[in-house]
Amino acid sequence: MHVNKVHRVTTINRVAEILGEDEDWLWDVANEMEPEDGCLWVDGIGEEGIMAFTDFGIESLSELVEMHKADPTLFKRPK
Repeated sequence: MHVNKVHRVTTINRVAEILGEDEDWLWDVANEMEPEDGCLWVDGIGEEGIMAFTDFGIESLSELVEMHKADPTLFKRPK
């Protein structure tokens, strides 16, 4: 039997604060991620939900952020 070892996730708005990045821009970057990368969708009440990340997901997202900063042509950041 598979046992999930994820003990917590961090919402994208908190990750944006931690990384000092624009949340909307992070949404664009994180859209490249899969659950295997540590990016999850957390359902809320009704149609509400939010993107969240495992600790590994935050590391993966940080690497993607650095890639996008190194090559700004991947897509534009908000000013």
